[in-house]
Amino acid sequence: MSNQYLYSSLRFLFVIVVIIAGLASLYYLSTLTYPFLIALAIAFFINPIVDVMEKKAKMPRALAVIVVLILLLALVAGLVTLLVAEIVTGTQYLATVVPNHFQKLVIYIEQFVASQIIPLYNQLAALFKNLDTSQQDTIMANIQSVGTKIATTVGQFIQNILQNIPSIIGWLPNFATIFIFSLLATFFISKDWYRLKALFQKLLPTKVQSSTTKVFAELKKALFGFLKAQATLISITTLIVLVGLLILRVEYAITIALIIGIVDVLPYLGTGLVFVPWIIYAAISGETHFAIGLSVLYIVVLVQRQVMEPKLLSSNIGLDPLATLIALFVGFKLIGFLGLIVGPVLLVIGRTLHHAGVFQDIWNFIIGKKEA
Repeated sequence: MSNQYLYSSLRFLFVIVVIIAGLASLYYLSTLTYPFLIALAIAFFINPIVDVMEKKAKMPRALAVIVVLILLLALVAGLVTLLVAEIVTGTQYLATVVPNHFQKLVIYIEQFVASQIIPLYNQLAALFKNLDTSQQDTIMANIQSVGTKIATTVGQFIQNILQNIPSIIGWLPNFATIFIFSLLATFFISKDWYRLKALFQKLLPTKVQSSTTKVFAELKKALFGFLKAQATLISITTLIVLVGLLILRVEYAITIALIIGIVDVLPYLGTGLVFVPWIIYAAISGETHFAIGLSVLYIVVLVQRQVMEPKLLSSNIGLDPLATLIALFVGFKLIGFLGLIVGPVLLVIGRTLHHAGVFQDIWNFIIGKKEA
């Protein structure tokens, strides 16, 4: 019995070492081969379209891949062009509108300073004069310390921005290189997709092939389910915002609704990144009714997101809402903002490995249980 425990402990340590070494190797290799990983992901997504064009349109696979890549590049270029055109148009619109709003804001600040700040300053000045010399010196020292800290922080912030400009400019050639390598790798991977898939399967043992096939099938289902759920949520948010902005008679309602729909993808921030500053500015500018309308619209968007998201995720992916919430919180506490994305992804991967029986296989190996 003691030998059995010893062998199980050794196998457990072996599994831990293999997992840690595998994760470390994957991380190191990903830093060297990420353009090809990007190409693999793109080839995975376009493979169904390439298959349809190859079978239905009777195209050679290489030609089908080229056509799909051209269509994909044209779509991306079209979206970028549309975005740039909307930004230019919006900038021209803001150039005519912002000065009037800014003038209103300046008037409001002047009135606020005259009615609130100056009387408060006079009261503080009178109170300050009544203090003894040591207390006055202490207050002045604290004020100077705070001013120095603010000046230092602002100076460091500006310095960091200026120092990062050369690195950003120097990153552009690197981006072009990555883009070209990823594009070429996507072509070759997609063209030889099934040959590479067969070659990969030959290199793996039969049992590993079976587990790998289950894992990829579950991951594929979860991935497309997640994308479907997010696309549905974004569409619903965009539609609600569009209807609300049209009711409020906002200029460029379609463009603003599309931007808010895209921003809705960001965890926690979401639509609040646009709505909250907009509502505050409208309230400060004296547009009370418009601020109330935006607030109502924002509340409606938040409520529908909170109600719909758990249902859509549970129906398309099968994730429990509580487990998803825990994954979000734990991921955020461990690695910050990125954890809001990594947490649910790891939860999906863990669930997939469980359904594929990988954990059970590892446990059977540790306890030395042989398959029937």
